Amino acid sequence: MDVISLDSGVGKCAIRAAGVLRQGGVIVYPTDTLYGLGADALSDDALAKVYAIKGRDPQKPIHCIVADLEMAAQYAEVNDVARKLAEKFLPGPLTMILKKNKEVLNGIARSIDTIGIRIPNNEFCLELARTFGKPFTTTSANIAGEATGGSIDAIEEQLGASAAGIDLWVDAGVLPESAPSTVVNLVSGFPSVLRQGAIPSADILASMGMA
Repeated sequence: MDVISLDSGVGKCAIRAAGVLRQGGVIVYPTDTLYGLGADALSDDALAKVYAIKGRDPQKPIHCIVADLEMAAQYAEVNDVARKLAEKFLPGPLTMILKKNKEVLNGIARSIDTIGIRIPNNEFCLELARTFGKPFTTTSANIAGEATGGSIDAIEEQLGASAAGIDLWVDAGVLPESAPSTVVNLVSGFPSVLRQGAIPSADILASMGMA
């Protein structure tokens, strides 16, 4: 179990984690909600490892973390509604489902027309996105359908033999209990809440003058 403590420095951890991602590896890392499983979001092989570790149905999409809206626009059509929600809620626990740019053909965007974008309110996540230079996956570090442990020890115990597929664990200690991010489909230009999480649906609609 290769572990690096976030106490050793955000920049140091980001450099180490980015190196693992570039080699097609998988990391466990802290976000502003839960611990996540990270891999190169545009690599079919790396993504397959994440699905295997979680035991997740490959037909269920996985989303990605980017550093900012400028990075997001390299991979997705960031419409006016997305920009308005971003101004209100990002960085924060919001996942925006957007129409992907036509050049994005692999990884999480393979065989679908959309891409889920996340910009967490978490210094490590943002630094890793900048250091890696492209999106990495954001999906809870758990067996599909199970609760996510609040510490890397709890996650390792739950994953069992699947934990061997993780190349680096970024340890931020025990994370406080939190709901996952709220997922909003913005492809049509009209916000449709697919999953209510840390941000209530009513707050999303109110920000658009729809409450």
